[in-house]
Amino acid sequence: MKHWKSVELGNHCEVFSGFPFESLKFTSDSEDIHLVKGENLHQGYIDWEKAKRWNLAEWGELSKYQLRTNDIVVAMDRPWIEAGLKWSSISRNDPKALLVQRVACLRAKSNLSQFFLKHTIASYLFSNYLRLIATGINVPHISLKQIQKFNLLLPPLPIQRKIAAVLLAYDDLIENNNRRIAILEKMAEELYREWFVRLRFPGHEKTKIIKGLPEGWELPIVDKTFDFLGGGTPSTSIANYWQEGTIDWYSPTDLTASEAIFSFGSKQKITDEGLKRSSARLFPAYSIMLTSRATIGQISINTTPATTNQGFITCIPNKKASLYYLFYWLKLNKDYFVQLSNGATFLELTKGRFKKINILIPAHFILKQFESKIQPIFSAIEKLLLTNDKLKLSRDKLLSRLMSGKIDLDNLDIQFPASMQEDE
Repeated sequence: MKHWKSVELGNHCEVFSGFPFESLKFTSDSEDIHLVKGENLHQGYIDWEKAKRWNLAEWGELSKYQLRTNDIVVAMDRPWIEAGLKWSSISRNDPKALLVQRVACLRAKSNLSQFFLKHTIASYLFSNYLRLIATGINVPHISLKQIQKFNLLLPPLPIQRKIAAVLLAYDDLIENNNRRIAILEKMAEELYREWFVRLRFPGHEKTKIIKGLPEGWELPIVDKTFDFLGGGTPSTSIANYWQEGTIDWYSPTDLTASEAIFSFGSKQKITDEGLKRSSARLFPAYSIMLTSRATIGQISINTTPATTNQGFITCIPNKKASLYYLFYWLKLNKDYFVQLSNGATFLELTKGRFKKINILIPAHFILKQFESKIQPIFSAIEKLLLTNDKLKLSRDKLLSRLMSGKIDLDNLDIQFPASMQEDE
């Protein structure tokens, strides 16, 4: 750790916030500019689909707030949630975007690698620092000055770049897998839409239509089609319900943090005693969890037997409503579920309303054909997601050791990826 120095972040990078765009002037035009707000910032990525937009004609006048490739953005209101710190790095594939007020942008100065800065922001030390200093009861928030005051151990620039190169190798593998997952997800959803939305399933040309449905198809209500259940929360004041728990217990944050088709485990776990003494109910692996409170319609497939809190309706697939068919029926009906939800404090889709919804059930032989085509795709997605989870775990363990100087890279010959050579 020779020549490593303890420094304040603000002395080595620019830290500034965005423009106070008027919400009344937001647009929904796909040609307009994306706005980066705290609400579409997540743990290392930006949800561009939910981003507000601004008139493209004003792009040139707002050069000060134009985001560049490799810029790092951090939410200043509710910066830390249960899922983690709300931050991201702007990639070269991201759309044109403008920085909004109450979001901070960080740009390294000449003695700091932007890639080293990225992994500093991604580290537990920075996340924990912001979590502890955030002020405000209803809306916890941080200031630019507080970000600038963060202390870090800063190695010489060549070592910074070596550390960044090692960690970037993991990031690149994860990103490549994410691209493959996105392609597979699109293939699977398109097949569902083709067969069951457009009704161009195999043999549709010769199938009779009886009372508006293909022959052999049904339109029963959910309650007559598959089993579903709610969840519960063991008392948090009784340690025996939680300490050393081994049973997965999902909250909506587990799903919204990853937005993945498969979930391999929950952040919190409960004990057998906690399960027995609460309204939480154990359901089998490869069920489908549907968030039904506040955030409506987020879904994921659990890969181990699990439980949830009361913010879910969990659907149990069967021969009539098979796993992958039911998954896409739930996914494509999200907007309808939101319409059916009500509540003064927060929206809720009740089990009473859910059970009365009609669901289209194809003829059994069509459903079997669909499952046989989709199963290999979902199996590949599951393997890629599991690989990514392992890569993230390895990267994060390595991150803390590299950033603290516990691993010496001085004499190692490390090849820098092309992206570092081009962008720094």
